[in-house]
Amino acid sequence: MILKKVTLLIVLLSIVSCEQAKKDEFVLKTSDFQTEIGGKKTDLYLLKNEQIEVYITNYGGRIVSLLSPDKKGVMGDVVLGFKSIADYLKAKTPFHGCIIGRYGNRIAKGSFELDGTTHQLPINNNENHLHGGPDGFHNQVWDVVAVDENSIAMTYLSKDGEMGYPGNLSVEVTYAINEKNELSIAYKATTDKATPINLTNHAFFNLAGQAKGSINDHLLMINADHFTPVDEGLIPLGETRSVEGGPFDFRRAKTIGRDLNQQASNTQLRRGGGYDHNFVLNKDSQGRMSLAARVVDPKSGRQMDVFTEEPGIQFYGGNFMDGSDVGKYGTKFEYRASFALETQHYPDSPNQANFPNTILRPRETYQTQSIYRFSVAE
Repeated sequence: MILKKVTLLIVLLSIVSCEQAKKDEFVLKTSDFQTEIGGKKTDLYLLKNEQIEVYITNYGGRIVSLLSPDKKGVMGDVVLGFKSIADYLKAKTPFHGCIIGRYGNRIAKGSFELDGTTHQLPINNNENHLHGGPDGFHNQVWDVVAVDENSIAMTYLSKDGEMGYPGNLSVEVTYAINEKNELSIAYKATTDKATPINLTNHAFFNLAGQAKGSINDHLLMINADHFTPVDEGLIPLGETRSVEGGPFDFRRAKTIGRDLNQQASNTQLRRGGGYDHNFVLNKDSQGRMSLAARVVDPKSGRQMDVFTEEPGIQFYGGNFMDGSDVGKYGTKFEYRASFALETQHYPDSPNQANFPNTILRPRETYQTQSIYRFSVAE
């Protein structure tokens, strides 16, 4: 009789524990994202199908969470983020999951010349301008113009002179998911004055889920024969360099951490503190959608394929994370515990005449799309 009672108690405790685990497994509350910034309301939105769930806030147009199944069917959150707008506002690293603009990546010394006029941008990364400046698109509240279960469209008007950029730039970004478990990000913009533009998304990923451990054992393939080497300030030197036989050769999948032991002897790894470089994607024709990168976490089996119409992709290996930010699951964002794959035009293109053009002019329309497909590796 005592044994039966003990067994029943164990079963009841297990049920309670399982129910509690289900409740604790996902921590986002819509109310924590409903506030006002600069007189504009923020909120949290869910896109979902039978396999993946994507949570997005219109503060910075951010991907807050992305849940996908592992090889056992267990859902895991593969995007680093925070559980409230308040946490995003106080984060040391401000670019989590957001839309980056007007110009993703760096512009040397925050300066460029366009049609005979020199424009000065804010300096926010050592001596350079990074990701649109301190009040770039990541710090703006976007207007939600359409939303349903599978997509959300947001707009933002970047006014003439904002962060030093010329022209009134009207931007629309649409996130959408489909039956292939793809998250597509479509960008569109027009301007009334010539201006540089290079939009991207800055999600930090860990395919193990919930920022669990190092990403150095993730397998990475980048479809690029060349990359753009950088100076000490991570500004491109103006050339493209072959990846052949060196630590930047990801044409065949290898673990992210395999060649990081060459950092002391390899100038480019040393300057980036590891990988923080633009890769020149192999393209049959410019502007064509193609496979840019593939990442697999061997333990969970989760796979992410990145497709883009862009000519480049920035691979960043979490080199500057130091644990000072704590994410939505109470996990510190540690050194090399996440990676970013930012589809883009090349850094500092307004100052590099031989790089693909990033100047948008009146009566032109900027349009580009990138796709992140989630699956289980075979």
